[in-house]
Amino acid sequence: MTKALNIAVVGATGNVGREIIRTLVERNFKVRRLDAVASENSAGKEISFGNDEILKVINIKDYDFSDCDLAFFTAGGKLSRELCKKVAAKGVMVIDCSSYFRMDKDVPLIIPEINAAAMSGHHNLIATPNCAATQMLMALAPLHKHAKVKRVVASTYQSVSGAGKAAMDELFAQTKSTFSYSPIEAQVFHKQISFNLIPHIGDFLDDGDTDEEVKVVNEIKKILDPAIEVAVTCVRVPVFIGHSVAMNVEFEDAISVKKARELLAKFPGVVVHDNVEDFGYITPKEAVNYDDVYVSRIRPDKSVKHGLNMWVVSDNLRKGAALNAVQIAEVLAKDIKTL
Repeated sequence: MTKALNIAVVGATGNVGREIIRTLVERNFKVRRLDAVASENSAGKEISFGNDEILKVINIKDYDFSDCDLAFFTAGGKLSRELCKKVAAKGVMVIDCSSYFRMDKDVPLIIPEINAAAMSGHHNLIATPNCAATQMLMALAPLHKHAKVKRVVASTYQSVSGAGKAAMDELFAQTKSTFSYSPIEAQVFHKQISFNLIPHIGDFLDDGDTDEEVKVVNEIKKILDPAIEVAVTCVRVPVFIGHSVAMNVEFEDAISVKKARELLAKFPGVVVHDNVEDFGYITPKEAVNYDDVYVSRIRPDKSVKHGLNMWVVSDNLRKGAALNAVQIAEVLAKDIKTL
């Protein structure tokens, strides 16, 4: 029987931090005390924890982690780089939702349904993957085990919530401005996001890829198989919540559409909604507030010997971030000695 834990959510006022708090409640995670921690600008704000409790946000500069069992870090790579290892050294189990430690060879990068065993030897620090990579991997993992994935070519269609609350506010403001014939202002994104698509997420690298695209490639290799070749274009779309990915997957061995559907339907956390008819697929709007990864439009790729095309949709704030982090915590909480 697991004990109730003292938990800190760092970045509690952000999209992912709020969703982690909500997910802890929904999954009845055993919490003795929950501390909402954020920057000086957010200190003193109030956040709901369940139906009855109101948390007052604590300034990260004033927070003492010494009485904490578990800390979720959701405030970005800069703060994670500064604090995660220091907090872990105090004996606190740290789950980091930033990209900073994902490719560190000494830090496990975990999706519990796929590689929970890799958490051994974690040194009190575990990283969660990129949101788009997570939903791709949830669809790829059961197929890879059966037919061995050789190559993936994908285009992501990522909602603005992945860029934070300010990005969501910008989409809302630009949409209003469009209908009121007011000037469009772009501050978070480089170009107008309302009624538009932007093939640019993250910073450009010398070879023309963005760092978001490199994250997806590297994380698929680290979690599933370093031999898989991956090419991806990441696109920001005018959707508030919910990422979508169009994937072309080439396999070493033969795999039928029927078999793929069977394997995906049996995999925890994946739902196959794939009817060859109008309304026979899932859109990001329908995935919001749900934990599962949805796979639709599974069909043969006739351009290669063994290939499938598929459409993968998920709530990026749930399985793509908060839910995955809480699932990691659930695994760890079973081992009291770990905490």
